[in-house]
Amino acid sequence: MKKDTIILGIETSCDETAASIVKNGREILSNVVASQIESHKRFGGVVPEIASRHHVEQITMVLEEAVKQAEVIWDDIDAIAVTEGPGLVGALLVGVNAAKALAFAKNKPLIGVHHIAGHIYANRLENEFVFPLLALIVSGGHTELVIMKDHYEYELIGETRDDAAGEAYDKVARMLKLPYPGGPEIDRLSAEGKVTIDFPRAWLEEGSYDFSFSGLKSAVINTLHNAEQRGETLDPSDVAASFQQSVVEVLTEKTYRAAQEYNVKQVIVAGGVAANKGLRESLKKRFSSEDIELYIPSIHLCTDNAAMIAAAGTILYKKEKFAALDLNANPSLMLE
Repeated sequence: MKKDTIILGIETSCDETAASIVKNGREILSNVVASQIESHKRFGGVVPEIASRHHVEQITMVLEEAVKQAEVIWDDIDAIAVTEGPGLVGALLVGVNAAKALAFAKNKPLIGVHHIAGHIYANRLENEFVFPLLALIVSGGHTELVIMKDHYEYELIGETRDDAAGEAYDKVARMLKLPYPGGPEIDRLSAEGKVTIDFPRAWLEEGSYDFSFSGLKSAVINTLHNAEQRGETLDPSDVAASFQQSVVEVLTEKTYRAAQEYNVKQVIVAGGVAANKGLRESLKKRFSSEDIELYIPSIHLCTDNAAMIAAAGTILYKKEKFAALDLNANPSLMLE
């Protein structure tokens, strides 16, 4: 009888300390996340040194809780998967060193996982992949369109040329004096407002699947400054709604065009901005009449977590893609 594959995942790339145990790449046995939002809120963003210190404080407790909730023993665990990059180098090092120590002490294979691959494989925790598929990756540091013809085969067809979608959200949120993290606040505020400002859409060259949100961010900032100089008051909810409409329209249309051109069977969405209600509704509406499956993870799987790292690590385990104990954090690791 075939034994189940049980992987322990560790994620510390930014400001969440997370550990999870996943069976067969699909079934979550535990998924523990210690968030640092309250610690970084007063600074208006993540402070790398503070994030690293919190990871050091939390990692042991999070790991112990993940094993306890999963109701497994170490003999049940087949391998340890950890985010090796990209991310904040100090934060990554905490997770990588914890994973290496466990792999050595428990004599388990070590697996290095790309953070974005983890976000992609978060989808597989809820729906099996059907190839070829198109992945729209939208997070604080990444906005990309990737074609996958099989597991761990990535073809990048579009990427951001400047600010990623999440970065634009955070910068506009600061201009609107919204609390950190800004993305969810703009999403919430936009639901209360109306699209009253025609902000630009950066479609770029004909046929391009690249993204650019720097000009949009500047347009929002200029609009707010000009209104202030004229002594006018703009409704923040209307600004948020108008900004979000511009971002969502570009993301949705480029994803739709790419899905058509590459004749994919499935479209999946990955990354923290996948939790955005406006984007989720727009994509669902656009693909509702198409014979293409659209999958967007549940909210708790969009943000950083370790279940997605264990899910991605399961595929690498089956491919016997193991890391040596000299594995190091790689803050600029490329998706290959």
